[in-house]
Amino acid sequence: MHKNLDLFLTFLKIGAFTFGGGYAMIPLIQREICENKKWISEQEITDIVAISESTPGPVAVNAATFVGYRTNGFVGAFIATLGVVLPSFLIISVISFFLNEFQDFKAIQYAFTGIRVAVLALIFKALWTMFKSVKKKAVSYLIMGLSLFLTSFMRIDAVYVIIGCMLFGLLWSLLKRREKSNGTD
Repeated sequence: MHKNLDLFLTFLKIGAFTFGGGYAMIPLIQREICENKKWISEQEITDIVAISESTPGPVAVNAATFVGYRTNGFVGAFIATLGVVLPSFLIISVISFFLNEFQDFKAIQYAFTGIRVAVLALIFKALWTMFKSVKKKAVSYLIMGLSLFLTSFMRIDAVYVIIGCMLFGLLWSLLKRREKSNGTD
């Protein structure tokens, strides 16, 4: 029971004090889960983020579900997911009652501008953390550059790019495995 409470409180804190969505939560999840709690390794969090981005739903909710499952099975997945979602649900419920009355105040507009800048910084930190943990090979840079080009300039939906990258990765690993087995025969 103690582990479930710890999971819930950890993800409740992450959900309550992170603004800007799932990508902004990734550095906090990484720090809490890998560095502070040591529930999973840096490599595992990179894998979890990659899977969370590739599956339907918000990346932070998916990551919480995966971490919870790895930590304490189905119950852990449920508890972690509830913890990360509950603050947003409560805050949005309260804000929805008052937003129309306060959205024209300059102080509110400036606050949202500041939050957007902070969120951008958190997203760059998540990008940098993931970049450092990925094995850097020519094919990795090719996939990264091609993905950026396809989504940014060709305006191809990111879902199709992710599926294409997944298929390319599977094909690439099969070819490498085949080369390796042919070389040792």
